Amino acid sequence: MKDGKLCILVADDEKEIRDVLALLLTGEGYSVVTAENGRAALANASEEIDLYILDVNMPDTTGFTVGAELRRRSETPIIFLTAYSGESDKVMGFSVGADDYIVKPFSGVELLMRVKAILRRRVARPSESEVVQGNRLALGDVYLDLDSQAVIKGGESIALTYTEFKILELLLTNRKRIFSLDMIYQSIWNENAVGDGAIMVHIKNIRKKLGDDSRNPAYIKTAWGRGYYVD
Repeated sequence: MKDGKLCILVADDEKEIRDVLALLLTGEGYSVVTAENGRAALANASEEIDLYILDVNMPDTTGFTVGAELRRRSETPIIFLTAYSGESDKVMGFSVGADDYIVKPFSGVELLMRVKAILRRRVARPSESEVVQGNRLALGDVYLDLDSQAVIKGGESIALTYTEFKILELLLTNRKRIFSLDMIYQSIWNENAVGDGAIMVHIKNIRKKLGDDSRNPAYIKTAWGRGYYVD
């Protein structure tokens, strides 16, 4: 947070896009830092940044490289911007820890909705007692607070990305229902799936963060050849 405002760093090698995003975000009350390339994005990275919006196809250092380095430093949310909608790009983005992935051209309304949803999770970090008393879903010793979108396990906060949280919420609100990879994709992104790789990456990441054994999972179960579910 910078000067009492949530701070967003925008990195894109196209000045027009940087300027448009800066205008859009400052108009919503955010503080904005801009970077013209990947090196500048890393140089301006700090604890004051609440969200990174990174263009994938920057010429010197790609957004994926920047995102991977930022994820090693912290759990600050990351949104990737790209001109490509193929599965391989999305899988790569989510593999390095992206919270969301927006394909150019995009509407300002769409981007702001995703930014607000992600930052809503970042701002609210309740304790376990607060989660228990709130609007929650339970999965064994894991609690999902639907108001703050926080995840608590054994009294400790689990840093799921926005998309990982939404997948877990989808499965928990539809217990015992088997969701295919395409069904999960369509439910989260409201668009037709471009392949199953992105969802498989998310399931793998969720299991890892929850300490779940993929060969004998206690939380997210696999219905072989059909999809995923929770009991």
